Amino acid sequence: MTRPPTAAQRRVIGAADPTTGRLRGTQGQLAALVNRGLAFRHPRPPHDHFLTPAGHRVRETPDALPDGPEAAPRTPAAPAAEGGAGVFAARIGGEDAPAGGPSRTREVRSAWAGLLELRRMTHADGAADRPCGWERTHLVQAAALALEAAGHRPAGVDAGDGGYRVRATPQPEAVAVHEPGPEALRACAATLEKAGWQTGEYTEPRTGVRYVLASPRRV
Repeated sequence: MTRPPTAAQRRVIGAADPTTGRLRGTQGQLAALVNRGLAFRHPRPPHDHFLTPAGHRVRETPDALPDGPEAAPRTPAAPAAEGGAGVFAARIGGEDAPAGGPSRTREVRSAWAGLLELRRMTHADGAADRPCGWERTHLVQAAALALEAAGHRPAGVDAGDGGYRVRATPQPEAVAVHEPGPEALRACAATLEKAGWQTGEYTEPRTGVRYVLASPRRV
């Protein structure tokens, strides 16, 4: 079992910024938190340190023991495509998932920030305004993350609950976004366009249901 953080480390964790998780402490303290998977060092200057999800849990539940290294490494990592214990997963709509709260909001914000940094690091021009390679191989998860990060609500298990649903399509590099109500659907399209996706609104011939077809913009 992983040893609990020391009293000094808990004080550093407790003093972290409640929104961003930014840490302040000695280099030794910060390095120790990184080694325990409770913090990560940002790869770009000024190389600040931030709490990982495990570190946030320690901050929120002082008596909780960390599960071990599980979050942002020393270089930005893309959000997980699959869910799992202690692993962030974008909500595509229709999951039997608990209601969002401050912890979920923070996780989504952190995942979106990490994805933007991944864009900057993998695009030759350092641009963050268009999707990167990871997004093109995880279309559904990438589009869902962009929507959730912008404040859109994913649909619940009950189809009548409302909220967005992102689904794969037979078309290459394209996902379908469903949302009850024309205004909500257009709002989803606007969010994806702002996040670097191309969108178009279409009608399903057999059902007459309107949906948005979205694909990552290349330039």
